[in-house]
Amino acid sequence: MSPAPISCVAHGHVSRRRFVSSALASSLLMPGILSELLADDTADPLAPKSPHFPGKATSVIFLFLSGGVSHVDSFDPKPQLFLDHGKSVSLEDHPETKGRAGYEKLVLKRPDWQFRQRGQSGIEVSDLFPRIGEQIDDITVIRSMHTSHSNHYNATLGMHTGSFAFARPSIGSWLSYGLGSPNRNLPSFIVLAPSMPYAGTQVWASDFLPGAHQGTRVTPGREPVANLSRRVATQRQQELELEAWKRFNEAHRAERADDMQLATRIKSFETAFGMQEEMPAALDLSQETEETLNLYGLQRGQVDGFGWQCLAARRLVERGVRFVELIHTGSSGNWDSHGDMADHGRLAPQVDQPIAGLLTDLKRRGMFDSTLVVWTSEFGRTPFNNTADAKGREHHNWAFSSWLAGAGVKRGFVHGATDEYGIRAVQEPVHTHDFHATILHLLGLDHTKLTYRHGGRDYRLTDVHGNVVQDVLA
Repeated sequence: MSPAPISCVAHGHVSRRRFVSSALASSLLMPGILSELLADDTADPLAPKSPHFPGKATSVIFLFLSGGVSHVDSFDPKPQLFLDHGKSVSLEDHPETKGRAGYEKLVLKRPDWQFRQRGQSGIEVSDLFPRIGEQIDDITVIRSMHTSHSNHYNATLGMHTGSFAFARPSIGSWLSYGLGSPNRNLPSFIVLAPSMPYAGTQVWASDFLPGAHQGTRVTPGREPVANLSRRVATQRQQELELEAWKRFNEAHRAERADDMQLATRIKSFETAFGMQEEMPAALDLSQETEETLNLYGLQRGQVDGFGWQCLAARRLVERGVRFVELIHTGSSGNWDSHGDMADHGRLAPQVDQPIAGLLTDLKRRGMFDSTLVVWTSEFGRTPFNNTADAKGREHHNWAFSSWLAGAGVKRGFVHGATDEYGIRAVQEPVHTHDFHATILHLLGLDHTKLTYRHGGRDYRLTDVHGNVVQDVLA
C-alpha cells in the first residue's frame, strides 16, 4: 500500500522536503492526528452514520464475474431452447435492432449444460454450478435482469456506478458515504481483484465523493497490500517522524483551509496506519481450521484463487468492512466466451465451491442475517448465434440473471422471467438501476435520498431512475 505524497509547505526548503520524503518511505501517520488537524471545521468522513430507516443488512459481499455469464447456461432454464436448437429467429423488429443488418436471421443455440431441480424449493440450476445449486434454498434468483449497454466497458461501469457513459462513484463508495465505517483501522470499501476488470479502477472509484470513500484494492498473492509492514527501526524513530509530519500538515493546511483534498490525503495516512495494525491479521488465513479451508476449496498456505478471495471477504466483513467486492476474471481469461462455451466450464469450478462455502460459512457463524451477498455479471450471453454449429455466445444485455442471498432477502425464491428462449426479460423486469435501489434499501438507504451535490446539482447512484424490487424482500 503506497500512501500518497505527504502535503508540505509550498515554500519549504529542499532539505525539509527530502526529510518528509524519507519519513514517508518508512512509516505512516498514526490515528488521532487527523482529528487534531481537522477538529475545527471538517467532520471525519468515515464516522458511522444512521441509515434512513432500519436496514436488514449491515455489510455487502459483492461477487462480480467479469465478462458476461450466460444466463441460459446457468440460472435461467429454457426447455424450448433445447428443443428448438438450430431454428432460425428474427429480431429485426426489436427497437434496439430494427433496421440493423445481422438481426434478420439468427439461429437458436441450445444450452451446453443440463438443468436440474435443486433443494426443497425445486429451483432449477444448471450443472455448471452444482455447489451453488446446493445452496439455492437460501437464494433469490432474479431471472429478469436487463441493462443499458452491450459493451463490456459500459455495462461494467453501469453495474458498478449506475452510469453507462461517464465515471461516477461506485456503489461501494456510495454505501461508505451513506453509512460510514464501524472499523477505523480498515477501509470501508475493499476490492479483492487479481487483475483489472473492464473499466479499470473506475469500478471502485469515489469520483466526486470524498476520497476517503474510494475502494482499496487488495491483490491475492504473497503481498496482497504493498508496504504493509513497517520499516522503522524503533518506536521513537516513528514518533519523531509523525511529529514532523504533523507540523508540516498543520502549516500547509493553515494556508489552504478550503482544500478538501488535503483533508482526504491526511485521512488516507490515518487509514494506512490502521491497515498496518489490522490488515495483516485480517488476511492471515493460517488461523483457520482445516475444515474451514476445505469448505472454500483451499490448501493450507494458499494465498490466491477465488476461494482465498471468498474467505478473506468473510474475515474482512467480520472486522466491520462495509462493502467487499470480489472480482473474478479467471486464472486465464474471463467469462467472455465468444469462441467456445467450454470456457464457462473451465471457469465455473474456480468459483462454484468457494461461493457455496462462503454462504455456508456465513450461516454457521451467524453472519448470514446481517450480510447481503450479491452475485452478478455485467450482462448475459445470447441464446442464439449466426450459425447452428457456433460454439460460443455473444454479448446480451436484454436479459440475464443475478442473485441475492442473506440479510433481508427471500430464500428459495425466483423473481421475474424471460421469454421461452431467454432473449428478453418479459415478466417483472429488473434494470440495473432497480438492482441498485434494492441493494441500498436492504441496508436502510432510500436511493432517492442518498444524494451528493456536485457541479450545481444533486447526484445519486440511480440517477433519476430505479425502483426497489419489493418482491424479493423477506
